[in-house]
Amino acid sequence: MRALVFQHELHEDAGLFAPALARVGFTLQTRFREVDPSDEHADLVVVLGGTMAAHATASHPFLDAELELLVRRLQRGAPCLGICLGAQLLARAAGGRVFRGEAGTELGGLPVQWTVSGRSDPVLGVAAATLLVAQWHQDTWAEVPGAVPLATSERYAAQAFRIGPSYAFQFHLELDAAAFTQWLQLDADALLANGHDTATLLRSAATLQTHDSARRRLIDRLADHFAAVCRRRS
Repeated sequence: MRALVFQHELHEDAGLFAPALARVGFTLQTRFREVDPSDEHADLVVVLGGTMAAHATASHPFLDAELELLVRRLQRGAPCLGICLGAQLLARAAGGRVFRGEAGTELGGLPVQWTVSGRSDPVLGVAAATLLVAQWHQDTWAEVPGAVPLATSERYAAQAFRIGPSYAFQFHLELDAAAFTQWLQLDADALLANGHDTATLLRSAATLQTHDSARRRLIDRLADHFAAVCRRRS
């Protein structure tokens, strides 16, 4: 099975999803800011995060190509996984509205709360009411037709949804504490210039360790789900 990963930044890869997907039989293939005509027919498509906005297709035309691919896959019921920017693109592909949020940047190791649908979701199967995750975004979405909202947060209500066999997560489920710390250190100067307290952010990243096993279990369940869906479709 082929899992196609759309990557938008050099330091943002599939993270914890890479070994989880490999474990269940996927071979990962990465596209960096490009789309090949054959990509639509990959068994699984994973769209990662990025610094650009989901609607910035004029300056980043590869986003248009990814969006069109996601539209066609959703129409066929082909599984997709969207993370951060990828989740916003999946929301747009489903007919949702993506926009710059008014509550400012949501950044740090922060809790999300599962909705009733999230806690009863047959794939997520979450036991706890909350999960500590890495957040780094300001754009958000609303009004996604056919989507089941799965999680929310204090700052932004739109945090995760399911549509058909596909899942979207605004937060960076693929990151552990060490990886998120590296991201923050990499952009420390820019964060400081924009008024962020980097020391506080680094402390919040360290707290992700406390929910590491819960995130890994969730990722494993998602990998199992995608493998089962792809095998049924083949």
